[in-house]
Amino acid sequence: MGKNKSSFIAKAGILAAIVSGLAAVLSGTGTRFEFWNFRTGLTMLRWAAYGGLASAVLSLIGLVAGLRSAASRSVIISLLGFFLGAALVAVPLNWLRIAKSVPPIHDITTDTSNPPQFAAILPLRKNALNPPEYGGLAVAAKQLKAYPDIVPLMLNISPDMAFDKALSIARKMGWKIIDGNQSEGRIEASDTTFWFGFKDDIVIRITRADSGSRIDIRSVSRVGKSDVGANAKRIRGFLREMKKP
Repeated sequence: MGKNKSSFIAKAGILAAIVSGLAAVLSGTGTRFEFWNFRTGLTMLRWAAYGGLASAVLSLIGLVAGLRSAASRSVIISLLGFFLGAALVAVPLNWLRIAKSVPPIHDITTDTSNPPQFAAILPLRKNALNPPEYGGLAVAAKQLKAYPDIVPLMLNISPDMAFDKALSIARKMGWKIIDGNQSEGRIEASDTTFWFGFKDDIVIRITRADSGSRIDIRSVSRVGKSDVGANAKRIRGFLREMKKP
């Protein structure tokens, strides 16, 4: 195979990688800014992954052809196309791996028998695909099996001190505070995921306990049957910060 043909294949591979990369970026950006719904964004990401796979294959062929014809420029372009294409495949594959490793639930709480309830945030969820009501025993059983470490937190500080600390941590974690009702010991907030801008809602409940305060937290996705572990990760991060002196 001559230099011209190896150059053509290398350029085709890098072009496929660039187009697929743009599609991957737009899939999340367009969803975040509501140019299309999340299902369209996920479809775009899936086709971007297919394009990345095609790019990797083309670039690998171009790499072999470039090495055989001693076309150094084709070799460099093919390497770039291969690694970019491989990355476009690796990201969604990793999400798929995580999704398969966690239960298909989107409502996680430290108290599965009496979950904290939303109040101020309910109007923001009026168009959400997922209801604010807890899913009951079936969801609780799946959570307890997958996340046995997510349990209420007991602190040796007063409820008022626990409330102030929880509110400060919620702000530190970048959550948008919707309501902070100290008299009821309830904090409501929302968090936006990085790529697609999915909205997840959080409610924190602080009650008096014999040793000081009990902190419960619940995190619920507005869309999607599975949260790919995002809500559990968020709750763990919050509780970890609350435990710090």
